Amino acid sequence: MSWILNPEGDRSKRRRPENLKDTPKDADGKAPGPETPGSEDAPTSPWAGFPLKDDYPTVEDPSDPTRQVSTKQANRPFLAYAQYRAEREKAHEEWLKRKKEREEKLARGEEVGPEEPDPTEEVEVGCMGLLKFILYATLFVLLAGKFFTGSFLWELEVPDLRQFIPTDQRLFSERMLATFDGSDPEKPVYIAIDGDVYDVSSNRRTYGPGGSYHMMAGKDAARAYGTGCFQTHLTHDLRGLSESEMRGVQHWKKFYTDSKKYRKVGRVSHPPIDPASPWPEHCDPKKAEAAKEREQQAAREGVAKHKEL
Repeated sequence: MSWILNPEGDRSKRRRPENLKDTPKDADGKAPGPETPGSEDAPTSPWAGFPLKDDYPTVEDPSDPTRQVSTKQANRPFLAYAQYRAEREKAHEEWLKRKKEREEKLARGEEVGPEEPDPTEEVEVGCMGLLKFILYATLFVLLAGKFFTGSFLWELEVPDLRQFIPTDQRLFSERMLATFDGSDPEKPVYIAIDGDVYDVSSNRRTYGPGGSYHMMAGKDAARAYGTGCFQTHLTHDLRGLSESEMRGVQHWKKFYTDSKKYRKVGRVSHPPIDPASPWPEHCDPKKAEAAKEREQQAAREGVAKHKEL
């Protein structure tokens, strides 16, 4: 049951070192402990050789001239700061004296030199100082990156800052985009391809009511641009398209992007497509089947050529 009363086990008591110098002794010649006179327990200090007697010289207390303080290590920061403050006050008083003498000379009409600034005045950093610090810090970081990694930017990719520049582009819903189909003469005419919205108002005769491409206005008909089914594929659903049809979609998208006649005005947000739903059937099944056969044949020829290599 002893481990319950003493779970940490029996520990030997620390003894006061016999060779400890400058230790006060009692009348019997024994070193008193921290609790009872004459005990042989170790001192409270963690250093066995720490002197219990302060023999350091004493100086006048800067905060109270009527008392003396020891110059031991613990008091030295305070004494050094007090000396620093005294030197600062002395320098300020001497500056005030020189300033007063200068003002007296000015009053007598004597020539004097430029006014001397207060040597104890705290210098404010200011905007120019802050800008200089930022510049020097930036140069240091860039040069350090070049030295350690061989790249001024520490091998980091430069972010595209254009995304933070305000533009006139906006985000459309499908319902909002449908209001720009040209039926309202006060509104522009918009079309969309694979999410990108373009202003085609400069060609209202073609995309407006009665125009040959009016069915494309006010909606994202990306699939029709790839398949050519302008009556049944007026949707943004690109599932199931062949590679050649996908290239057709990207061709027309690049055409509107690079055109000097039309301009991009934003993006359209589409609801998610159910992956289990069937994709629109091609308006010309024979043409679709022939395109798939050509792609399969090209794939087989590519595999055969790879094996030959």
